[in-house]
This record gives sequence, structure tokens and C-alpha cells, in this order.
Amino acid sequence: MNNLSGFFDFLDKSTSPFYVVKNSCDILENAGFECLFFEKPWSLQKGGSYYLKLYDTTLFAFKIGTTIDEDMIWRIAAAHTDFPSFRIKPNPIMKEKSYMRLNTEAYGGMILSSWYDRPLSISGKVALKSSHHFAANEMLVDFINPIMMIPNLAIHLNKDTNKGTEINKQTDMLPLLGMFNEESDNYFNELLANQLNVSVNDIIDYDLSIYNLDKSKPVGINNEFICAPRLDDLSSVYALLQGITSEVCDKDIHMICLFDNEEVGNRSKQGCASQFTGILLEKLFASLGKSRINLYEVMLRSIMISCDAAQAYHPNFASKFDPTNRAEINKGIVMKLDTSQKYAFDIAAAAIIQQLCSENDISCQTFVNRSDVSGGSTMGPVISSLLPIRTVDIGIPLLAMHSALETMGMKDEENMIKFMRAYFSTNR
Repeated sequence: MNNLSGFFDFLDKSTSPFYVVKNSCDILENAGFECLFFEKPWSLQKGGSYYLKLYDTTLFAFKIGTTIDEDMIWRIAAAHTDFPSFRIKPNPIMKEKSYMRLNTEAYGGMILSSWYDRPLSISGKVALKSSHHFAANEMLVDFINPIMMIPNLAIHLNKDTNKGTEINKQTDMLPLLGMFNEESDNYFNELLANQLNVSVNDIIDYDLSIYNLDKSKPVGINNEFICAPRLDDLSSVYALLQGITSEVCDKDIHMICLFDNEEVGNRSKQGCASQFTGILLEKLFASLGKSRINLYEVMLRSIMISCDAAQAYHPNFASKFDPTNRAEINKGIVMKLDTSQKYAFDIAAAAIIQQLCSENDISCQTFVNRSDVSGGSTMGPVISSLLPIRTVDIGIPLLAMHSALETMGMKDEENMIKFMRAYFSTNR
């Protein structure tokens, strides 16, 4: 665990996409990266390290080689900052007798039953009154402490619960916040104001998630597993950060892209389906005195890796997996293939990955869905349709993906970090 103590800390503190980006910025700042603002002019230097945020939930970081020339390539890796959770609706307080509940909606595909009977808290951003009408005053908030739970129904009142019971998101999954001691029409805003130490009249709006307070921990006879919330996809985010803050090849430009909204289809201003990535690459090239045509020329010989969690082989449900392409925990990073392009795949990019793994003693395996099963999708096909770069999907195998508490292998995170460092540093 000593080698991954930073990973455990990152997982525990990254309780919403806002805090994923905040904590990622802290890692980059400590590594000497300079913060840029897209709206301002840039003066980029060879050998420079830079980052910029997009709407506080998406982040780009890049390093420019000291000897880049006409032969350079882009080495890009992408992951996502969001994860399945509950989002708090406006006007959220609901009274039932003397019970006080929060009205929520599900974000992303969730294993709903896994959220029952766990201590929960709130994390996100709050918008406050501003003296400038077209510039919001925003604050991040994380309650940290357990302030709610979603209690299950006792088996005595639902004797068929172990036979499989349909769960209604609107009626069955509302968190219990407390008991009403007095009447208040604005209780939730008062709660936020107290946490932020501001006036309740200053609160205008919020973007808040409910998160599971379980801490990351090693599990297993030999501590070979990691059980934690948010492993999909913070296991990739952390590995990308470790890669970009390490040594890089001086001949190329290296970039990580940490996008929001992957779990709901990517189609947002801060998702990977946005045009912003292409615009960013254009500005970067222009700041180096290069043209759009130069960018396109470099793009076609470059490589992008889409990093997202893979389905780990589950020994209790062997029939759900392909007979010859199963991803096992602690057997290394996973290359994901899908002929319908739900995962991005390019034979040349795949060969590069396999050679990097072979030369750096990194364990690697392949995953393909059963032919009669439709798996999930990733950012890879979306990004590569907008930026025609050779792209391949890889990830770390997870058990219980999209559960409130997921399971992965200790060695697999170590392998992914080792791979990302090799990806950015290996000379061509």
C-alpha cells in the first residue's frame, strides 16, 4: 500500500468532478505546471509544462518537448472525471411525517441497491450572488461528514427482496437527511450557507452530488485487492497524472485530457464530444508559431489512448464472459476490442501499446465482449471521430463496476502507472 498511498488519498478526496479537477491541479502545481487561461494570450516555451481547466470539471495538461521539430507527434491520453452518483434537484427538501428527505436524480448507470445503508455526504459547487452580473461567484463545498443515508426496507416487509426487486429511482432511493425540528421553507439553502459560512440570501444555485463515504482500503488475504468508491474512472485519472508529471520524450508534445460527462454520453461543453479539444490543439500550435495545416499533418501520425475501466472476469458469473478474452484482476492493463467501435481500436496503436508493455515488463491482457452481449462504451470512439488520431482503448479491470463500492487489483494500478510513464517517456 505504501506505493499507492497517494492514490488512496486522491480517491478519498475526489468526491465530485469538481474536486477531481481541484486535486489534479494540486498534483500538477506541485510538479511545476503553469496554469493557463484560454481567454488570455499564451507565450508557450519548448520544455514548458502547462495546464488549464474547463468549467472546473474538465482538465487538460501538456508538456512540450525541448527539441520538437517537424517530425514531432502528439502523445495524448484521456480519462474521465465523473462517476455514477445522485445529483440533488432544486427545491430538494421533502417531508414525510417528521422525516426529512432529499429529492434526487440518478446520474449515470448505477447499481442502485449498492447505495442502500451507507453513510453519504454532499460535494460540488455553489453559485453565490456576484457584483458582476455576467461573472458568477462560485465556491466548492464538501460536507465530508456523514449527513444522510438511504435505508433499505426490512426483509420482514419485503420477503421477496432476495429474489430480485425492482427499484424505483424516484420513490425508493431518496436519502434520509434528518428529522424536522422546526418549520423552514429554505432548510437546504440554510444548510449550505452554514457549511460555506455565507448568508443564505447569497445562495443562488448549486451543482451538488451525493457520494459514498467509504474509504479506499486494501482487501484480501495478501492485500491484493483495492475496494473503493469511484475507481471508474479515477484509477485512470491518477495514472495519467503520474505519467504526465514524470519524464517525457523531448521530441514530442504530451497531453492528458480529463473529461466530464462520460457517464451520460459525453455530449456537453466539457465532455469529449465537445469541439473544445480541437480548438485547444489549434491554439497550442498557433502559440508555437505553427499553422492549422501543420496540426493536421502531425495529428495523422500521432497516437491517443482512451483510458477507462474494463470489466473484470467474475468467477461467480463465468457465463457472462468471452471464452478466450477475459480480463482478470492483477493480470495487468487491459486492451479493449469491439468490432462495432464501442471501444476505439487501431491495429498500429495496439501494436505500439503491446510493444511498450513488452519492453517495460508491464503485464497486458485483452478483453472482448461475448458475441451475444453488448457491453458499455467509452470516450475513445467519440474523440477519434472528432480528432482523426490513431486511438485505442485500455483500462484497469474492475469488479462491481458502477457499484457504490468497486473492486480492483493492487498490481493493476501499479501497472497502469508504469505504463503511462513509459508511454510519455519512451524515445521514438
